[in-house]
Parts: sequence; C-alpha cells; structure tokens
Amino acid sequence: MNADLAPLIALQTLDLRINELSDQQRKIPAHLEAAEVPLRDAKTKLDQAKNSLEVSLKERRDRERDLDVQEVQVEKFRARLTELKTNKEYQAALFEIEMANKRKRDIEDGLLVLMEAVEKWQAQVKDGERLAQETLAAFQAKKQELDAAQARLTAELAQLGEHQNAKMVGISKGLLDRYRKLKAGKKDLALVPVRNGICSGCRLQLPPQLVAEVKRGDALQSCSYCQRILFYEGDPGAHTGPAAESPSLAATGKSSD
Repeated sequence: MNADLAPLIALQTLDLRINELSDQQRKIPAHLEAAEVPLRDAKTKLDQAKNSLEVSLKERRDRERDLDVQEVQVEKFRARLTELKTNKEYQAALFEIEMANKRKRDIEDGLLVLMEAVEKWQAQVKDGERLAQETLAAFQAKKQELDAAQARLTAELAQLGEHQNAKMVGISKGLLDRYRKLKAGKKDLALVPVRNGICSGCRLQLPPQLVAEVKRGDALQSCSYCQRILFYEGDPGAHTGPAAESPSLAATGKSSD
C-alpha cells in the first residue's frame, strides 16, 4: 500500500466515527422532546379535568343555595294558608305552593345532574393524577438515560478528537487539504476501495490499467469519474469505517451503540 494511504484511511475511519456520534448527539434534544410529549398531554388533561371539576362544584354550590331559598319560599307560602280569609285567596296560595314545589323539583333534578358530573370529574382527576405521576416517572427515567448518553458521547468525541488531531499531524498539508475537499464534496467518503474493478464510491467500472496501478500502490490514484482517492481492498489495513477502528477506539464506541 502507498505510504500516504494508511494515515488517510485511519483518519477517515476516525472522521466517520466522529460523524456517527455527533449525529447521535444532535438527535438527543429531539428524543427528549418526544419523551416529554406524553407528560405534557397528561398534565393538560389533568388541568382540564380539574377545571371542569371546579366549574361543576361551583354550579352545585349555586344550585344548593337556590334549593335552600326555594324551600324557604315554599314554607312561607304554606305558613300563609292559615291567614287567608277567602276561598279564592286560598286557591291562589295553593297554586303558588304548587309552582314553588315545581321549581324546587327542577332545582333538585339539576342538582342531581351536577352531583353526577362532580363524581365523574373527581374520578377523572384521580385517574389524571395517577397518569401524570406515571408519565413523569417515565420522562425522568428517559431524561436520565439521555443525560447519561450525552455525557458518554461528549467524552468519546473528545477522545476521538484527540486521536483525529494526532492522525492529522502525520499527513502533509496538501494531502490533508485534498482529503478535506473530497470529504466535503463526497458526503464524508474521500477514500473508497476498488472491488472487482469497480469504484465503490460511484459504482462505475474502472479502466484495467488504473486498477493495476491502485494495486501496485506506487502513487495515490483517483477514480476517473468521482475523483475519490482509491485503494485496493485486499491491502493490509485498507479497511475504512467504524468497523476498522483500533481495539481501544472500538471500546470507546461501545458506550453509545
């Protein structure tokens, strides 16, 4: 293998791993937001149930006061019966009592409906409080998990960054600039293996002479079509990607897999 290839392949392996972990890190806020949705929904439903319960309780108290007033009114009408002088007055008073009793029954019917509503909302508040506690516990557990993942990723990325800087020291500025330019334009893969005479980057068949030159490794060779730097996959150490990391780097990667 060409002497310039090994450090470039090692650098690309590190860069791919860094990109992978950075992507995981960028997704953590979205994961936290998604984990909080059930908690917010549970709190919203609980607040709605509490508000409805408060409204029903107020209406029930108002109806209870109305009932008390109406009962006093009925008793007043009845007390007047003994004071009446004529049959016409007596019949009119009985009619007033009948109407007052009807209003009382209407109030009692409405009060019964409100009592049932209060019981319903009380049950929903109880269920809502239980659900809110459960979703809060689930959210806190998920947040703890994501916080731990964030810490692991931060530590691993810092370590990989140190390895990355160390690898770049051994690469010439011109070659490093070429690598970075290719990496920026080719979605992170600046170096790709030749497999069965095909560039694994653009999937196009390479000229046999170019394939032979890549195998010899006398100089760096680029794909005639996509311009990526080529290496022969059969060469020792010619693997690129997270799977080709050194054992120490692979061990640091386990924490965020």
